[in-house]
Amino acid sequence: MYNTDMPSRNELPSSAQLIRSTIIAVIVALVLLVTVVMPAEYALDPTGAGRLLGLTEMGEIKEQLAREAAADEAAQMVPVQAASVESAPEAGDSVPENPAPAAPEVQPTEAEPVLQAVAEPEWKDEVSFVLSPGEGTEFKLTMEEGAVANFSWVSEGGPVNFDTHGDGSGQSISYEKGRGIPEDEGALEAAFTGNHGWFFRNRNSNDVTLVLRTRGEYGELKKML
Repeated sequence: MYNTDMPSRNELPSSAQLIRSTIIAVIVALVLLVTVVMPAEYALDPTGAGRLLGLTEMGEIKEQLAREAAADEAAQMVPVQAASVESAPEAGDSVPENPAPAAPEVQPTEAEPVLQAVAEPEWKDEVSFVLSPGEGTEFKLTMEEGAVANFSWVSEGGPVNFDTHGDGSGQSISYEKGRGIPEDEGALEAAFTGNHGWFFRNRNSNDVTLVLRTRGEYGELKKML
C-alpha cells in the first residue's frame, strides 16, 4: 500500500486561472496560425511576418507544385480528340449549268497611305538565367495598384511551365498559367499594390535558358526564388 500526498484545495488552479490559461493558449495558437501556418502552407501572409521569415516563399512553392500536379492529372483524364474530317460533296449535288458571272473587282481610286511602324521603346530591364531539369525560379515587379508593365520572355532549349501571379498587403492573385510554353509577351496590370510577376519551372530533361524583358510602370525587378 502506497501513501500518496494529495494536493490541497489551495494548490489546485482556480477557475479564473484555467480560463486565463485557455485564453492565452488560444491567442498563441492564433498567432502561430497567422504568422507561420498560413504563409508556409497557403502563401497567405496578412501580417508580413511570413515574408520576413522566408515562409511565404515556401507556401508559394507548395501551391505551385499542387497546381502543377492537378494540371498533370487533369491532362491525363482528357481524351485525345480526333481531327475533324471535311465531308466531300455528295454525288447527288447538282452543279448549275450557267453559273452567274463573277462581279468585277473594284479598283481603288486613290492609293492608301503607308503607315510607318513606330519604334518600340527600349526595355527597362532584361535578365537571362539557366534552369536545370525540374528547377524553378521566380521574378517579380514591385508595382502600385493599377500600374501597367509590358513584358516579353522566351525559353531557349525547350518550353517551360509558368504562373503569372501577384501578392502583397495580405492579398494574392493568379493572372495566367501555362504549360509547355516556349515564349510569351503582353501587359501586366497590378490588381493591388505589391509584387507581381512570374514563376517558371523547367520540366524538360535538359537545361533551358530563359530571357525575361520588362518595361513600364514599376519600381524594380526582383528575383524572389
